[in-house]
Amino acid sequence: MSLRPVKRLIKAKPTIEGAGVHLRRAFGFGNTSEFDPFLLLDDFRNDVPEDYLAGFPWHPHRGIETITYVLAGTVEHGDSMGNHGAIGAGDIQWMTAGSGIVHQEMPKGDQSGRMHGFQLWANLPASLKMTAPRYQEVKAGDIPEITDDDGTHVRVVCGKFWGTTGPVDGIAADPTYLDVSVPPGQRKTLPVETTHNSFAYVFSGDGKFCNASGPLEVPTESVGWADTKPPAEAGNRSLILFDRGDEVEVHAGEDGIRFLLCSGKPLQEPVAWYGPIVMNTQEQLRQAFEELEKGTFLKPKAAGQK
Repeated sequence: MSLRPVKRLIKAKPTIEGAGVHLRRAFGFGNTSEFDPFLLLDDFRNDVPEDYLAGFPWHPHRGIETITYVLAGTVEHGDSMGNHGAIGAGDIQWMTAGSGIVHQEMPKGDQSGRMHGFQLWANLPASLKMTAPRYQEVKAGDIPEITDDDGTHVRVVCGKFWGTTGPVDGIAADPTYLDVSVPPGQRKTLPVETTHNSFAYVFSGDGKFCNASGPLEVPTESVGWADTKPPAEAGNRSLILFDRGDEVEVHAGEDGIRFLLCSGKPLQEPVAWYGPIVMNTQEQLRQAFEELEKGTFLKPKAAGQK
């Protein structure tokens, strides 16, 4: 077995999206080749309703998949195909935009005003950029959960892990999307497909992600950035990009650690990206925005298609 070294450690940065939603971006918009097939990860955990209620009004997507995972509150959504509903705490929505969809996502807090969740973007290969759009919406109770003997708890959203397969299927990048909790003080080794790019995003507690040569801790919010040493302790809103190998190791801190662990098969294709549309060439990108202006962006369903 080969332990994946930590390639990079990144703190999520504050940004504003949609109609004024305050969130933290772990990666996205820039050179994302090291994360391929993933493009962007936003952490929209917020306890101040004024900072998120404006939401993400009607906007287009083409050429990607968006994965929305809600921890607290709800996200009400609607789209150009006539779908509408709400994603609640523990639910996941995997939207394949394909040839094009126009939708809106409007966050609503829980009774305490909390709106917590994440949105991950995954690229589509060239062969599927213009596939028909579709949704896979999975309620919290339908996401399998595994608890190991040492108390490590894993929700398997997508992919296969410890013999359990997640409910989201038919995804081109063959991704694994896990919500992992490791109890205080425990050291845990987790398998990751060797050929996949992989990252972890810490959203509760703290701990050390171990390099082949020695442990690298991940920084908490309180760590001073003036230090000349590399950041050590992996805490809230820390993203860890892993190098190659077939497993990752984490040593949970005194409060335990909870993180997303995602991996996917790199597409290794050119990326032409502007805003919510991701294609392979600038010409395809220009055509998509021309179609938006002309009103021909949304494609009719093929015969026999649901």
